[in-house]
Amino acid sequence: MSENEKQAPLHEHLAELRSRLLLSIGAFFIIFCICYVFAEDIYSFLVKPLADVYDEGQDRRLIYTGLAEAFFTYIKVSFYAALFISFPIIASQIYMFLAPGLYKKERKVLLPFLIATPVLFFAGGAMVYYWIFPLAWQFFVSFESSTALLPIQLEARVSEYLSLVINLIFAFGIAFQLPVLLTLLAKVGLVSSSGLIKKRKYAVIAILTAAAFLTPPDVISQIGLALPMLLLYECSIFSCKYIERNRRSNA
Repeated sequence: MSENEKQAPLHEHLAELRSRLLLSIGAFFIIFCICYVFAEDIYSFLVKPLADVYDEGQDRRLIYTGLAEAFFTYIKVSFYAALFISFPIIASQIYMFLAPGLYKKERKVLLPFLIATPVLFFAGGAMVYYWIFPLAWQFFVSFESSTALLPIQLEARVSEYLSLVINLIFAFGIAFQLPVLLTLLAKVGLVSSSGLIKKRKYAVIAILTAAAFLTPPDVISQIGLALPMLLLYECSIFSCKYIERNRRSNA
């Protein structure tokens, strides 16, 4: 076999990788442009939990103190929205690139994880938006005071609010990947259900510590993240048991 024949498959793989990268980047760019057109509406959606906390009839606003702050805030909104929307396309391109080099059994193992990852991330984001945000924003707004010598009133900056919202959404979305991670480790034999049960108390400490670092310094957000993670840890134990049971039956 000549040297050119040996290198041909590598060139083909690189060409396919290039085409899938270009397709993923192109899809992301198109979605980003569309999201930028609706950036104000997306930001309004993110602001709604704070607006609902404010009393009706009050003159409330968000401010920006830098000349380009609002512009770059909308750029960030468009970027994160496009990243979230285009993730299934990017993940499918990764899967289609890897699939030909996998056995049929390996493809069946990988596909559920690719499906579960965005679903669990969306579940974490939905939870923080519809449950944590109203509670946390109510807690922060409660520090306003009209009885002080000078009234204390919240006037949040658009960029700071977006950063806080995005950090919480990603913290909960990543934390909700716990079952995917532990199930995948169980699939390759690195963890077991019995090991997870024995180390449950250490997992509780780790989860509480992670919740303290991933959320703002308020008890509501920390408990709101810790409780679902503890529940997901228990779900991971059942998932590992299911994998172990299937492994024994196929042995």
